Parts: sequence; C-alpha cells; structure tokens
Amino acid sequence: MTLDTDTIAALRPLVFSIAYRMTGSVAEAEDIAQETLLRTVRERDAGTEIEYPKAYMTAIATRLSIDHLRSARARREEYVGAWLPEPLLTDGPADPVVDVAAEAEMADEISQAFLVVLERLTPVERAVFLLREAFDYKFAEIGEIVGRNADHCRQIAARARRHVVVARPRFESSREARAELADKFLDAARAGDMEALVAMLADDAVLTGDGGGKAAALPKPLVGAERIAHALRAFFRQGEKMGAIAERVELGGQPGWLARAADGTILAAMTLQVADGHVAGISSVVNPDKLTHLQPGHS
Repeated sequence: MTLDTDTIAALRPLVFSIAYRMTGSVAEAEDIAQETLLRTVRERDAGTEIEYPKAYMTAIATRLSIDHLRSARARREEYVGAWLPEPLLTDGPADPVVDVAAEAEMADEISQAFLVVLERLTPVERAVFLLREAFDYKFAEIGEIVGRNADHCRQIAARARRHVVVARPRFESSREARAELADKFLDAARAGDMEALVAMLADDAVLTGDGGGKAAALPKPLVGAERIAHALRAFFRQGEKMGAIAERVELGGQPGWLARAADGTILAAMTLQVADGHVAGISSVVNPDKLTHLQPGHS
C-alpha cells in the first residue's frame, strides 16, 4: 500500500519534537522536520516501500539532528556570552508543526534548563538518551537509527543518564503552583518591589542572559537573590521608559513572559525555573535571532 501524504504530514509534530530536543533550536527543528518530510516523500515517489513511516521518519530526523549538532559544536565555542536554547511557546494557538498539548505534558523535558544540561552529552549520547527516555524507543530500534547494537545503546543510555542526573534541574511538581508564583513574581517585577522579589527568589538563584553579541545581555550568569532583584528592577524600569509591556506565557512548559515593545516586537523571552516554592533560575533570551519564530506575523 502506498504511503499517503496525510500520514507523512501527521508525523511532522513528532519529528519536530525530536529535532527540537536534539538541537535546542526552533528554527533548526523546523528545517529538519521539513527536510524529513521531503526526503520521505521523495523516497515514496521513487518507489521505496516504507512499511513503518514513524520509525523511518524518526531515523531521518535523528540523523539530521546528530549531523547538525556535530557542526554546531564549533560554532558554540565562538558564541558570545552564555548560550541558551531558543524558547518554545507551549501555551499559544495550535501549531501545525508543534504538538503543543503533547509538549506541555512533558514540560520538564523541553525546559531551557533541561536542554542546557543535555548540551554536556555527545550528539549520539543525546540521541540515545532522548529516544529512550522521552520517546520510549526500544534499544534495538535506537541501535538501527544511530548505527550501534542494542547492548551498546543500553550502555550509552546508562552513561548519559548518569551525566544528566547530576545536573538535572528541579521543578515544582505542581504546574498550578509554578504559574501562581510566576504571576506574583511578574507583578513584583513590574512594581519594582525589591522585598517581594528577594523573598520569592532562592538565595542561590541564577539569572542567565543570552544576547549572542547581537543584543545587550549579562556577560556572565548573575547569582544571588539581591543581585537578580536589582537587575530585574532595572530591566523593567528601562522597559517602562520604552513603552514595553510584559506578557505572561508558558515557554518550554515552564512559566515565563515575553517583553514586547510598543509596536509588538518581542524584545526578550524570560523563563522561570520554580522549585521548592522559590524561583531558582531565570533564563533571559534577547538574541533577536532566537526570537524570530515568536515575532508577530512569523509563519
């Protein structure tokens, strides 16, 4: 039976999810998803019998992602300042590429904090770990995708898991509790309420900014509740002078906000890491290249 185009298109959210977790880039994940679909259609039209389209397209997307990571490593070494993944909006309108509902169910696995932890893995380790942990593939299936045998993949997964467990971020278990604290935190930041901000921040909280040398950002992560509170108050005061507003959203399954200029242009995407009733970390992306997919009118 010929593989129909609707079946291929229906698997696009899956291959996007794999590619985004692998690369940490919405733009690259969209490109990989599109290339995966095109290759599948070409092979089908050439007469290739594709018995298991999900496995077939997963393999293409994973291999393309591994190739991307290998070439990206050198570029990351030259990146100006801290590198953060591109923020993924997970509470917006339905997207033909992103299965927002499915992503929200696995919120911790697509958070910026968790994707940063995955950066310490090699491309193959990252692929094996994600296919096993996030997508529940069998080791034999993973082996066929990455060119290893099942036993070797099992060893790779165990090694990757050890690396991840050490640095895996903690999150408040209740999504409602995270959202409630984020609302109060944003209100305090808007009001410049230092006392409230400090009270909601963990003593060892970390604020990381990513400007990529293309927008003003912190040269290195800022640590400590007092220092972060001062930085946020300054950020909001500057935004107020520019006529900017902060819009509460969910990014990568975690609470955060978008800072919009008066004309609607997004200036920053900030994500909160909430744990033990406090804000333990803040990721601030201001690199305009990483905000393109969030801008008004982007398709």
